Amino acid sequence: MITEIHPLQPFLPKNAKLLMLGSFPPPQKRWSMDFFYPNLINDMWRIFGIVFFADKNHFINQSKKGFYKEKIIDFLTEKGIALYDSAHEIKRLSDNASDKFLEVVQPTDIKSLLQAIPLCTAVCTTGEKATDIFLQQILAQKPKVGEHIEFQHNNRLMYFFRMPSSSRAYPLKLETKAEIYQKMFKTIGLFN
Repeated sequence: MITEIHPLQPFLPKNAKLLMLGSFPPPQKRWSMDFFYPNLINDMWRIFGIVFFADKNHFINQSKKGFYKEKIIDFLTEKGIALYDSAHEIKRLSDNASDKFLEVVQPTDIKSLLQAIPLCTAVCTTGEKATDIFLQQILAQKPKVGEHIEFQHNNRLMYFFRMPSSSRAYPLKLETKAEIYQKMFKTIGLFN
């Protein structure tokens, strides 16, 4: 079975206060843009649209059936939100991005990511596999979905949020997911 190396570089704005970690991107044939959460049926950018702009379609380019990549990048840079995934190399056991069909060959070095963004005070994971990989490296307690804990990293007191997946396969309404994410953004000072 062929392994896949992560096709994107970590998105690490210098002002990042939050590091969001997913598992691994879907197969590229499902991408609508060359960036994180690229599948049009994944709701991450709709969640951001609801939380920050009260419009689930804020980041969606209706005419091209895709996302506004530059608009997303500008917004993340302004807010100080970094993105990457918890797996650097995987074997895909099925032709999708479901966590249960991803075998992690090499996890991401999360501590190195945190070193690159010294202003970061919070990490969130957006799925079960990402959560498990993070906890293997940081050795913290596993919070319930939608909750957070505090942990120490390099003399930094940080928050760890375990968030619901933005996949439509995750059994929670979009609006409910947005409420949970909004609570996280408020807690870390990214939403007033």
